[in-house]
Amino acid sequence: MSESRAAKLGRPSRVLSGIRPTGDSFQLGNYVGAVRHWAAMQDESDCSFFLADLHALTELPEPDKLRERTRQSVAQLLALGVDPERSTVFAQSHVREHAELAWVLGCLTGFGEASRMTQFKEKGSHSSSGASVGLFTYPVLQAADILMYQADSVPIGEDQRQHLELTRDLAQRFNARYGETFVLPGAYAGRAGERIKDLQDPTRKMSKSIGGSGTVWVLDDPQAITKKVKSAVTDTGREVVAADDKPGITNLLTILSVATGAPVPDLEREYEGKGYGDFKAAVAEAVVELFAPVRARYDELVADPAELDRVLADGAARARETAVATMDAVRERVGLLAPVL
Repeated sequence: MSESRAAKLGRPSRVLSGIRPTGDSFQLGNYVGAVRHWAAMQDESDCSFFLADLHALTELPEPDKLRERTRQSVAQLLALGVDPERSTVFAQSHVREHAELAWVLGCLTGFGEASRMTQFKEKGSHSSSGASVGLFTYPVLQAADILMYQADSVPIGEDQRQHLELTRDLAQRFNARYGETFVLPGAYAGRAGERIKDLQDPTRKMSKSIGGSGTVWVLDDPQAITKKVKSAVTDTGREVVAADDKPGITNLLTILSVATGAPVPDLEREYEGKGYGDFKAAVAEAVVELFAPVRARYDELVADPAELDRVLADGAARARETAVATMDAVRERVGLLAPVL
């Protein structure tokens, strides 16, 4: 269902995004590319943000840590501008229909189809205990997450495109066998974001999985941000200009432009004749200022776990309205008897 079709049905386009509660904060690269646009997205679409705590179980986290990380992830979302009054914010495990729909879709998924998923092969090979069944069926649960809410679009990175294609295939397969039931979701066509590179290796993107001193986290303290930026790899020469043969300085100029709102050409003129030291200090200061209100709001939110739990409870109640309606239709169409109450 395209956005225009959603409009024909008298509703805004539905956008769904899941965040796995790993304990890490968002990093500068995904903040710039996606997260900073979420607040604006809420003005344009019917948005749902969920904490994928069932997905997190594939890593066998300590129970208390998982609960703590889930609350921390909620606090981050709210600190970054997600408004629970305008968006539905909930924990995946609080809506039990997710697991039920995953089973139904799993019965429509071929073994070879699931085994070809790139993330399963990569994560399974890196696991000391081998790949679990949960890791194998992870993409099917992900498909259930999306299809449950009849999402028109999903914000995804390139590494998730294969999962979205599986979701679309399963939706089409179900619809063909049982009748029109699910919306076919597409990738969210949001604003194009600047590509932020690793500070220690500006030939690759800044990555949550790689981390290290080349990654700036939203919740890094000012001292950590300053140290990372000042130790960023630069290029030969002293000119502060964006160029193909100056990937380090180009990356820092992009970061400064994002943090200050100033166009890169203006920044090049401002730092003409100045050395890398002054330039890096300015970049570090700008990033510290950019994230200062986020860190302050996060600290305030995470200190009140009862309020975070209330946000999740309210969001789950809203999410269940759609989830229950979807599963009622699915059960009827696949031939399951209605429960006798």
